[in-house]
Amino acid sequence: MVFARASAGGMGYICAMLRINDTITIADWELTEQFIRASGPGGQNVNKVSTGVELRFEAARSPALPGPVKSRLRRLAGRRWTKDGAIIIQCDETRSQARNRDIARDRLADLIRKALVAPKRRIATKPTRGSVERRIAAKKSRSTVKSLRGAVRDDD
Repeated sequence: MVFARASAGGMGYICAMLRINDTITIADWELTEQFIRASGPGGQNVNKVSTGVELRFEAARSPALPGPVKSRLRRLAGRRWTKDGAIIIQCDETRSQARNRDIARDRLADLIRKALVAPKRRIATKPTRGSVERRIAAKKSRSTVKSLRGAVRDDD
């Protein structure tokens, strides 16, 4: 279900809710779609019909996402994250506006799902005694090889 709404850059659209998983659902006010002229396949149709989709998600203001997820999402989004805390996803791959909408929404959902997974904490480990001894022995052998290099001294 799509509702029309006037926006600063032309005609924007508020789209229906987006379900990420069992616990997280993105509300419709957080998502805005704008249809743009697409490049690529489409023949003469590409010059007449706005089939490309620009999906904007207000991630920083979203109450559905906890703080750590927002920070991971910001890192994952990269250039797609704007200064005002929104994620912009563009899709103009197909000739169909509906298909481009679905692709853009799927990309956003995948990005949020990736941000939901907390990275495993690295457990610092201590090197084994054998590996330390092997490293020291290798250093000593290199040291003796290097000390034998250089000018030859005459002790006469």
